[in-house]
Amino acid sequence: MGANDLPTDAACLQALQEDEVGVLDQLMARWQRPLYEFAYQYLRNHSDAQELVAESFVRLYQHRHRLRPDTSLSGWLFTTLSNLCCNHYRWRRRHPTVSLDATAGDAVSPVPSLSDRPELEPGRRLEKDEALTALDAALENLPHDLKVTLLLHHYNKMPYEEIAAVVNCSTRGVETRLYRARQKLRETLDRYLRDGDRPASAVGRETTP
Repeated sequence: MGANDLPTDAACLQALQEDEVGVLDQLMARWQRPLYEFAYQYLRNHSDAQELVAESFVRLYQHRHRLRPDTSLSGWLFTTLSNLCCNHYRWRRRHPTVSLDATAGDAVSPVPSLSDRPELEPGRRLEKDEALTALDAALENLPHDLKVTLLLHHYNKMPYEEIAAVVNCSTRGVETRLYRARQKLRETLDRYLRDGDRPASAVGRETTP
């Protein structure tokens, strides 16, 4: 079967509701990577991202008979995952731990950070790395609605219409949220560049002591 012969999400949903064998595996093969990219950028933790992506597919299977035939599977999966990420992030802030799985073998290769840039000259690297770390921390501390909108737009290249369905607003609302997210990032970086006031990193990143 060629790439152009792959069943659509709508056909897969119908087959899933009819309990056809192997359909969930097809959907996982199609959507696991983009879902993982989103979850990793939201949580910056490989194990948590994998776990929540898997949970999203479990919930899809559990709720398959409740979904309307015209349900957007991508929208449903990203909405479910974004809510799981938000809840887990809040839990993690209340129960801070240090993850040691950063060096473990990844079943899915890591995705780049918003701050990833080409290699810099040695003399400027430290200063630039500190600024980019501040950018990552600022992104991590964005309000949930702004963060989800920015990640879906920046990393998943999702059209405004699909983002609107995930974050439950109009396409104009998506534009507004993207503007507000960028403004907040710019304000945070301006403070850092002016005063050296680096935003605090969130807990639970994949770091070692």
